[in-house]
Amino acid sequence: MDQRPWFANYPKEVQPKQDVPPVPLTHYLKEAVKLYPSHTAVSFFGGKMSYRELLQEAYRFANALSHLGVGRGDRVALMLPNLPQYVICYYGTLLLGAVVVQTNPLYVERELVYHLNDSGADTIVCLDLLFPRIRSIRDKVKLKRVIVTAIPDYLPFPKNILYPIAQKRKGVNPVEINDQKEQIFRLKPLLRQSSAEPIPAFQVNVLEDVAVLQYTGGTTGTAKGVMLTHYNLVANVEQAKQWMYRAALGKETVLAAVPMFHVYGMTVCLNFAMAVGGKLVLLPRFEIDTLLKTIHAEKPTIFPGAPTMYIAINHHPQTAKKFDISSIQCCISGSAPLPLEVQQRFQSLSGGRLVEGYGLSECSPVTHANPIWERSKIGSIGLPWPGTDCRIADPDTGAILPVGEVGEMEIKGPQVMKGYWNRPEETAEVLRDGWLRTGDMGYMDEDGYFYIVDRKKDLIIAGGYKIFPRELEEVLFDHPSVLEATVIGVPDDYRGETVKAYVVLKPELTVTEEELNTYCRSKLAAYKVPRYYEFREELPKSMVGKVLRRVLQEQHRQGSGE
Repeated sequence: MDQRPWFANYPKEVQPKQDVPPVPLTHYLKEAVKLYPSHTAVSFFGGKMSYRELLQEAYRFANALSHLGVGRGDRVALMLPNLPQYVICYYGTLLLGAVVVQTNPLYVERELVYHLNDSGADTIVCLDLLFPRIRSIRDKVKLKRVIVTAIPDYLPFPKNILYPIAQKRKGVNPVEINDQKEQIFRLKPLLRQSSAEPIPAFQVNVLEDVAVLQYTGGTTGTAKGVMLTHYNLVANVEQAKQWMYRAALGKETVLAAVPMFHVYGMTVCLNFAMAVGGKLVLLPRFEIDTLLKTIHAEKPTIFPGAPTMYIAINHHPQTAKKFDISSIQCCISGSAPLPLEVQQRFQSLSGGRLVEGYGLSECSPVTHANPIWERSKIGSIGLPWPGTDCRIADPDTGAILPVGEVGEMEIKGPQVMKGYWNRPEETAEVLRDGWLRTGDMGYMDEDGYFYIVDRKKDLIIAGGYKIFPRELEEVLFDHPSVLEATVIGVPDDYRGETVKAYVVLKPELTVTEEELNTYCRSKLAAYKVPRYYEFREELPKSMVGKVLRRVLQEQHRQGSGE
């Protein structure tokens, strides 16, 4: 039997071999300016920015960074939701030859300190609403400069005037920003004072130069910076272009509702939109009414997302009556399993195609997807993308397993990371002879379609976000009333999985569920906070004292009647 049976199931338009052009990631933006200078590159609540304007703003940011002392290889953290400012700063950083450090705006102070110190970022661009968080940790990190922006900065008139008024009515007042003596700058004035001329050209080593540090728990649980080179990211864009072969250059509209600080949104929304000269429609956060209004108004053709988004659209009472979503032609769903009923309902409402895919930060991120316009298999993550090799191995011996047998999925391809930032030992542990050990357990069927059946580690994926139990448990252990704690992932109709914490209290001490929840929210990003708490006298353990999470998961299933 062919070791790569998936080739036989590729659409005729998709070539098994993937040629990766030796260009930096900024190539796509420059090419789009040559071909479609006046086309809309970014749309944000009615505000439009052409490709020519976007490149000029990106050059302004690159020149501003250079003037402030940022150079090639320096790390620039972007702590922004989906805003035009993110796109400008992303490309401006890359044009300078610096490295984008993807930073989740939901991080609390403790997480930020670790993230910034580990990456060595000495510059951060953040939203003004998040600035107090940065200011509170300034003495704990090595930041030399902070650049602050606000949502109204790129809103069209009169929304840029009305937005701050609406925020004040909600009790949200403007954030005080200190002057430049503390190296704190406002983005908009910084760009106005900067040149839009191209910065002096330098030679990018596309194979070696890191474009993005994408933080992830990876396959071991400790947050690590995944080094994604220009080559890795360009490869994944080229693979996406092949897979979505019906995408017409200069004519597509890509809806970015998934966050671009997440590697999935960065590649399949931002980088892909630039590569096809499309219009990128930005939503700063997922809110169902706003999402549906945006689809109705902007007519996106491509809508990458997570199952939670498609579920929300399916269940909204006005989807079919009030909102026209028929412009949507294709969607690749990631982050969590895609149920059959969700796929079928969404396809009947939109008339477009919705298929499940798979990826991980270490792979830029996409490695598999079901064919969009050909045969897809429900429950499967689909076929390996062009140029991607995949195999199932025994996690203990490394022996390659035959069709149908469950083992650890290993991946090889041009999109596989360079390694973990400053972690050679952990890199060597997961990267062997170019093969990435994913930590996900699965199998391949006779047609070359792959299936994920379990996780090698106890990773929890809630609404697309990766959550590792160890971090949450350490926070719970730090509470003065907690003797023991463990967390597990439990099924959730909306988020796919959510977090449940089991807690044993110290003798004669008490704490309520509400108090524990408030405590966790002060220590963790909101998506990591447990949704359920259960107090126990003791936790089930093995003979060597290890908490048996599988026992707790089984008890939860029995208790919920699943």
